[in-house]
Amino acid sequence: MKKSVLAFGALALGVAFSAPAMAADVSACLITKTDTNPFFVKMKEGATAKAKELGVTLKSYAGKIDGDSESQVAAIESCIADGAKGILITASDTKGIVSSVKKARDAGLLVIALDTPLDPADAADATFATDNLLAGKLIGQWAKETLGDKAKDAKIGFLDLLPSQPSVDVLRDQGFMMGFGIDTKDPNKIGDEDDPRIVGHDVTNGNEEGGRKAMENLLQKDPSINVIHTINEPAAVGAYQALKAVGMESNVLIVSVDGGCPGVQSVKDGVIGATSQQYPLMMAALGVEAIKKFADSGEKPKPTEGKSFFDTGVSLVTDKPVSGVESIDTKVGTDKCWG
Repeated sequence: MKKSVLAFGALALGVAFSAPAMAADVSACLITKTDTNPFFVKMKEGATAKAKELGVTLKSYAGKIDGDSESQVAAIESCIADGAKGILITASDTKGIVSSVKKARDAGLLVIALDTPLDPADAADATFATDNLLAGKLIGQWAKETLGDKAKDAKIGFLDLLPSQPSVDVLRDQGFMMGFGIDTKDPNKIGDEDDPRIVGHDVTNGNEEGGRKAMENLLQKDPSINVIHTINEPAAVGAYQALKAVGMESNVLIVSVDGGCPGVQSVKDGVIGATSQQYPLMMAALGVEAIKKFADSGEKPKPTEGKSFFDTGVSLVTDKPVSGVESIDTKVGTDKCWG
């Protein structure tokens, strides 16, 4: 992967405060995919507040767009050079970033993946994340129960994130299939399934325009499509816009993952049937706590019992609950949402 001095221009950098004298040598870095997505805005909010509370100096970096891995590589280099004690990162390229993460760990930094596990996951010291497989299963189960007997004849489209199939993409996608009752074949890979109900996959880059274009592509492939799984809520809104443009918005069940305030509102408005809500503020706040603890004692964080990562929770949000699938309504979801 090319490293470029120009990459630093793509970083959004802010030093929010100075640490007290007793903790002046404890600094941390937060590296997100972008600084505009409400999910990462809330993540930065959580990290900033916790760092201020603990007297940790925080520097925040972000790429220009989702997928801008070169900027993340440059950020890691900067954090190493600045003598940071740890890095919190939501990786755009979960495989490509590994060599840079290794360099940081070799330099003595604690590296925690937030939300998106690296590939392999143990390339980071720890992962603080939503159980994305469970998030997918919840919306898959809800869609299956909502359709009832019609589930066996469903026509399903998948609006994924990137062609590189980052782990968050694979986990949510495959989780949905498991919840819906589809054989995933290789659970670590998107697109090898042979269930006749699957119309196809397309990528969205996690934004509305990408969701709209991907939905249009799938409709051309099969206009009888009636279930859509989306990687996140902006992609879901784009899919809805494409469906509405051809008068099909009431014929297709859309499910998603994230639980941001706009997404919860989309559930309330009937644009999205159900979404799995995750909690980015908690991920980042706990991450800063872990870096401070590591700086003070050398102790590294441990995963949740029975899991390979620290689970920061997930809830299904819908105003149309179904039997056997635990959920919260949009009123509760709004109280817990972000963005």
